[in-house]
Amino acid sequence: MKEQIALERLTGLIAFARVGSLGSFTAAARSLSISPSAVSKSVQRLEQALGLSLISRTTRSLTLTPEGRDLHERALRLLRDAEEIEQVAKTARAEPSGTLRIAASLPIGIHMIAPVLPAFRALHPKVMIDLRLSDQFVDIVEAGIDVAVRIGDLSDSRLLSRRLAPHRLSCFASPAYLAARGTPAHPDDLAEHDTVNLRYQSSGQVLRWPFRVGDRDIEIIPSSGIVMDASEALMAALVAGGGIGISADFIAAPFLARGDLLPVLTDYAVERHNITALWPESRRANPAVRAFLTHLQGAV
Repeated sequence: MKEQIALERLTGLIAFARVGSLGSFTAAARSLSISPSAVSKSVQRLEQALGLSLISRTTRSLTLTPEGRDLHERALRLLRDAEEIEQVAKTARAEPSGTLRIAASLPIGIHMIAPVLPAFRALHPKVMIDLRLSDQFVDIVEAGIDVAVRIGDLSDSRLLSRRLAPHRLSCFASPAYLAARGTPAHPDDLAEHDTVNLRYQSSGQVLRWPFRVGDRDIEIIPSSGIVMDASEALMAALVAGGGIGISADFIAAPFLARGDLLPVLTDYAVERHNITALWPESRRANPAVRAFLTHLQGAV
């Protein structure tokens, strides 16, 4: 009986740790692969057992009480220890298996990760993939993510990282647009063209367009009549003749292959080496993580 009570409290602490980190019962339930009601009941039982109110709930928000904040740090340490124990146990199995949680932005997920998953699962059928796509940064450790793939210069002492293949940033436009308006020969010519630009969801800033001119790199922000915050929407606008836009080559590749878009200003395109795979230290020896990183690096 004592063991059952202890197990319930341990379960409650894990659920509470996720709720406190992710800010909602729904997000915590998703990360734990259980229902929101199960998370809520588990936390309620913990509060009853401790005789403390840990979370202040309203119809619109969820905040930790002072007692909840004190307990949260301890619960996080417990959760990390539990995950490390789980990872050590998984390492004992040579064959990759279990659920692999992968996080990425929408364009990377669609164009870089999703296409390689069928081949990966053909090699490792006991691995189940849980791919989560969002342009909002999440705390990989606290959200229970096994591998994340991100663009940009990133630093987190808790994470291991590996650079993936470089990509090129180039301009593109539809054949119809170029036939009607002509093809620019230099980045300065963009001032005479319609352009479509991207706004980062994470910061709200519009994308600065980089070009390699001679022996130096320059950046411009064109005066764009259309600005949007999703690369897939940008591609659709370009295909429809909206103007000239800039994008990573792996995003534009299928549109080029179909003839929907043509490259523009290729002599001024720049190369970037800032797509990075990241994973927590606790996942270092996880066979599924190791297998996926090897597969991803060989496929992109």
